[in-house]
Order: sequence, then C-alpha cells, then structure tokens
Amino acid sequence: MTSEQVIRVRDETELATRAGHLFAGVGAEFVCAANHPDTWSRPNVRASIGGRMRDSLAEGVVIRKLYTPTALADEPGRRHLFEMAAMGAQVRVCDAPLPHETIIIDRRVMILADPVTALERGFTVTTSPALMDGVCALLDAVWESAETLDAYLRRDRPHVDAGQKAILRALAEGLTDETAARRLGVSLRTYRRRVAELLALLESDSRFQAGARAGKLGLTG
Repeated sequence: MTSEQVIRVRDETELATRAGHLFAGVGAEFVCAANHPDTWSRPNVRASIGGRMRDSLAEGVVIRKLYTPTALADEPGRRHLFEMAAMGAQVRVCDAPLPHETIIIDRRVMILADPVTALERGFTVTTSPALMDGVCALLDAVWESAETLDAYLRRDRPHVDAGQKAILRALAEGLTDETAARRLGVSLRTYRRRVAELLALLESDSRFQAGARAGKLGLTG
C-alpha cells in the first residue's frame, strides 16, 4: 500500500489475499479490538493469522487484544482469549461497546471491519495517519479503562471449591443425579442439596444457567 491509501475489500478471503502479508510484517506492535474472536470466522483465514501472531510473539512483538464481554459468552471465545494470554499477549476486557472491530499494525496500517450482517463482512484497509490517529486515540483511552482478563474474571467471582467444581463437571457431562452422586460418593439427597446450594451461589435459576455462568467466570477448570 502507498502512503495514505484506503482500499475496500468485500470479504475475508479477499482480505487475506490482498492484506494477509501485513500480518507477517508486524515489527513492534499489533492491536486488535473486537467484540468476539470470530471476526475471522473462516477457519483457514483465522488459523493462518493465528499462526503469524504466535510467530510475532516469539519475536518480541507487543500484542494487545481488547474485547467486550461478548467474547467470553461461549467456550470457543473464552478458549481463544485464554490461549492468547498464555502465549504472552496482553488481553483486556472493556464494558463499552466497540463501534468497529479494528486491527492496527505498528500504527502504520489499520483494518476496520464492517458491522456484522447476513452477507459477507467487508473491510477497510488504510495507511492514512489522519484516520489512524483518531482511532488509536480512542482505542488507547478504552484500553486504559479496560480490565485485564484475570481482573475481569475475578470481579464478583464467587469462590467454588473442589467439590463444587466436581458437581459442575457432572452437570456439564449431563450425568443423572444418581450417577453423579455415586461418582462423588454421596447420597442422592446430599448431591441434590449441593446442586441447589451451587445454583444459589451462582445466582442461577437452572442447572444450565449455572453451567453457563460458571464457564463465563472461568470456574470450571
């Protein structure tokens, strides 16, 4: 791309073809702001970019990933965030909605994703300093007010002991109460009482809701 160029691509495949090389050329910093990791929903595109990011981390590149709580709403999203943090990326969660899902590479190239629609998602790729400076300033402000992934998960996080985690695993596996009670070595009555206590602790009205809340809070590990 030449200085201050702005190009439009119609979908992820075209983005990977025309701008995929940019991800391999990260020199110092890679910033990603997204509502959900599925910004790169095509498996081959996301896997390719993910591999390049791992290489960049190994080379000392600073990777900052900013997400909204939506990214923690399902297991694949949580797993992606945990994996990136484990690899050394800085991961934060913000409560404010993000108007655009954005990638900024070395503050020299910016990729803005269109809002999600039923059609293919389009992207804008630009090297315009004027456009980039405004978006960078906004993202920097949101980043400073956002919480680290660990801090966000600890917020109002109830304490779940080993026995309660075992119950959560039994619920996740769909075991009957009788089978779960036998596995845990307790009576059926005791098991059901502990399930009721766990639902109250997680402020949940159902076992499914309790499992979903426990997963979102990272309590199932």
